[in-house]
Amino acid sequence: MSNEDYKNAASIYDFTVKDTHGNDVSLDKYKGQVILVVNIASKCGLTKNNYQKLTDLKEKFGERGLTILNFPCNQFGSQMPEADGEAMVCHLRDSKADIGEVFAKVDVNGDKAIPLYKYLKAKQTGTLGSGIKWNFTKFLVNREGIPINRYAPTTDPMDIAKDIEKLL
Repeated sequence: MSNEDYKNAASIYDFTVKDTHGNDVSLDKYKGQVILVVNIASKCGLTKNNYQKLTDLKEKFGERGLTILNFPCNQFGSQMPEADGEAMVCHLRDSKADIGEVFAKVDVNGDKAIPLYKYLKAKQTGTLGSGIKWNFTKFLVNREGIPINRYAPTTDPMDIAKDIEKLL
């Protein structure tokens, strides 16, 4: 989907993204799942808590239909220096972060933002506009692939559990 076509998307299932090894992944493969989309970073003050709590969410709800889609992003204070591929896999393993699916490093803001993030921001604007303000902004997507809520970077992932529960 091109940068402008995101406006015509019916759901996140219309998008294809790259996994951490550079392979195309159609989000259509997650149809019927409740999805939490997160832009992650390794060197942020919010990293340790978010990695732990995202791992907890995956453990608590994964078998019931929650999938967490993680998009590394280096746009905020260069806090995601790890390269895609093995470097990213090793970082997450060393951090004991079993946080779900991990994709290629992306831009979430600006002209180079991937179409998926342009779509998410258009569907769920933030408190101060649509731009992503920092690492660990979270979007909750229902089983139909429609973004239904957006959470600030400082929102503890476990505080989203009640909203996830309603969708499962």
